[in-house]
Amino acid sequence: MALGLALTLTVAVLDLGIGGRVGLLFDLAFVAVCVALALLVRPQDFFTVGVLPPLIMLAVFVLVAISQPVAIASDDDGLVRTVVTGLSHHAVALGVGYAACLLCLAVRDQSGRP
Repeated sequence: MALGLALTLTVAVLDLGIGGRVGLLFDLAFVAVCVALALLVRPQDFFTVGVLPPLIMLAVFVLVAISQPVAIASDDDGLVRTVVTGLSHHAVALGVGYAACLLCLAVRDQSGRP
């Protein structure tokens, strides 16, 4: 679970370094991290990973909003507005990553039952 946050933060920093903004690279990597978490987790932790993707994205955007708010919103926006703007701009990636994560968990749950 900490690995998911670390990977997502790393990609956000790389995306900021390459283009100065959080963009498509972050979105694609976020979806990949969500799927990877769902595939790597133990069955006992399915619930935790099932609620993790929105929390990971929220944590990343809070940290980006604190350090470089212009990377996800306008310069004159406050912290909350910057985070909400970042979440809304990356809502498709959040939805796809979350759905893929839950689908992987459901398939793993069904295939693991006798």
